[in-house]
Amino acid sequence: MLLIHHWDTDGIVSAALVVKALKLEDFINVSPPIGEFRFDDRVWEEIEKSDKIYVLDLNLPEEVENIEKETIFIDHHIQKRIKNPYVKQINPVLDGRDFPSASFVVSEYFSFWDYLSAVGVVGDIGERAFGIKKVLELLNEKNLGKEEVLKIVQLIDSNYIVMNREDVENAVKVVLELEPRELLEYEKWNKNLELIDKAIEDAISNIEIRDDVAFIEFESRFNIISKVARKAVWEMGYNGVIVVNKDFHGKGQVYFRISSKLADKINMNELIDYLKNKGFNAGGKRDVLGCICNKEEVDEVLKIIDKYLRW
Repeated sequence: MLLIHHWDTDGIVSAALVVKALKLEDFINVSPPIGEFRFDDRVWEEIEKSDKIYVLDLNLPEEVENIEKETIFIDHHIQKRIKNPYVKQINPVLDGRDFPSASFVVSEYFSFWDYLSAVGVVGDIGERAFGIKKVLELLNEKNLGKEEVLKIVQLIDSNYIVMNREDVENAVKVVLELEPRELLEYEKWNKNLELIDKAIEDAISNIEIRDDVAFIEFESRFNIISKVARKAVWEMGYNGVIVVNKDFHGKGQVYFRISSKLADKINMNELIDYLKNKGFNAGGKRDVLGCICNKEEVDEVLKIIDKYLRW
């Protein structure tokens, strides 16, 4: 049995829930390269060696179309229907139903509910999860409070933030073996958080103001750029921030986040489309823009953003 799952909390606990629901004693679990929505050679090699496959919380229907083995594809993202006859696609969105996490889809499919079902929701939608009755019921069964669950999510996510694919995959076994209180004390993940917090503080120390928008530039191998931006806008109160990681594993990262005050003045989707038309790998939503590019192209991306802000 092969489980292919996303690298974040929802993907990890979804894999763990499948193991629990099926009472698996022998399984292999793998994650795609962190930050890359594709199956690399390592994933395809495991597919070749497996008899049955579960793909969990990975919006990769184009990859799953190419699997020629019995596959259960469980997800909650908007996607097209899969035509591959080997694949059973479990996604309530296709039937017009909205689910807050893949973990909830897994639990409904197997009629198996666990506190991890709720942890997946918190991992995907944050504090809004505590407004869902089922989430509160599942957490109450383990006497878990809001802050404890948020901390568990931080700990699990720390593995992908420090860009450790092996630890992402090992996390499935860790959440299966340890009780919630033990997870909160898990030394390796707590050390990750210490390193992440220090990296964020180091980045924030380089803040400067340019035309009413904060600007932060740093170098880090950790995937912290969105966390740095959130801290600047949500905690420090800046209306907008442009964050640049000048060397993220040989690439450049540019991240632009704005507050609700600027959301009506800056059309982020328009800016994203402009960057895409220029050939850049950009994406985001109403208040966020993210772009990864060659290190030499960072200045060009910044010039485009600056030009847009001056229009």
